[in-house]
Amino acid sequence: MDFKANSGIWGTMFGVPCIVADNFLKLATGEQIKVLLYLLRCSGRSVSAEEISLAAGVSIQQAEDAVLFWQQANVLTTDMAVPQQSSIMTAPTESAPQEQPVQQTAAPAVIEHQPARQKQNLTPSEISEIIKGSSDIAELVKAAECTMGNLNYTMQNSLIWMHNYLGLKKEVILTLLVYCQSIEKTNSAYIEKIAWSWSEKDINTLSIAQEEVERLTNSHNFVNKIMNAFEMKRRPTTKQLEMIEQWRSEGFSVELIHLAYEKTIENIDKLNFDYLNKILLSWKESGYATVADVQNAETDFRRRRKNEQKSDDFDMEKYKFVINNI
Repeated sequence: MDFKANSGIWGTMFGVPCIVADNFLKLATGEQIKVLLYLLRCSGRSVSAEEISLAAGVSIQQAEDAVLFWQQANVLTTDMAVPQQSSIMTAPTESAPQEQPVQQTAAPAVIEHQPARQKQNLTPSEISEIIKGSSDIAELVKAAECTMGNLNYTMQNSLIWMHNYLGLKKEVILTLLVYCQSIEKTNSAYIEKIAWSWSEKDINTLSIAQEEVERLTNSHNFVNKIMNAFEMKRRPTTKQLEMIEQWRSEGFSVELIHLAYEKTIENIDKLNFDYLNKILLSWKESGYATVADVQNAETDFRRRRKNEQKSDDFDMEKYKFVINNI
């Protein structure tokens, strides 16, 4: 049976690059196709990951992964990798010339070292050639699949970039993958961001990587506790995360931070990180390290005020007595 689309009854239309139908119907997932269609429909304006998530019926992480997939397939263009959560994704405008697909040429078994930011967007055939030609890459991919399940070519491309371009060792990359799996953040953009940070900080041995993972895990758990204490429905902003990390590094307990949160709500009737931070800093300057310290200080303050008021009342009575007997 033959099929033919009746485009005459559709009204307003938008274009889909031929490369999508020719090369990616088998490679792309349903979520990736839906995200691309929505971006093409919004051609000429920027849309957020949250908007794509709502419109296409996918999670924010799936939206970001899909955009990265189409960027690396040269269907979408961008100046940089898509950052997490607050990312802005731009579909190509209709007036822009369609980019040609990357020619699938065989790559050498081992890629020579290049500057870390010059990440290559390898085609599936190039990735396959690299995996076949490098036992280190093959072992890394196999071990990564044991941790994360089947890897799409976007993640495989990321692993090659981390190993060959950032120069991270296999055991360090796997340590990073295990950590990201534990916090349920396995999109390639997020993993690449941490990998780049590790390369900058020279975190490239198993022991140092494990220490960094322990620090990141403690920080992640602390943030979750603070979110629960503040009854937050969304992830903190970058500035708020920096403030929370500062509280953790300075040794403020979750209980003490929660008390400061309650004082903030009582005083200004809303959550304000700057106001809350001033309360914590004032307590620290006064030497209050625990909830009991703050409560004892408040009790002493109320007792002094009460005594002062009694003293004032006594003086007033004495004054009245003197006046009345003149």
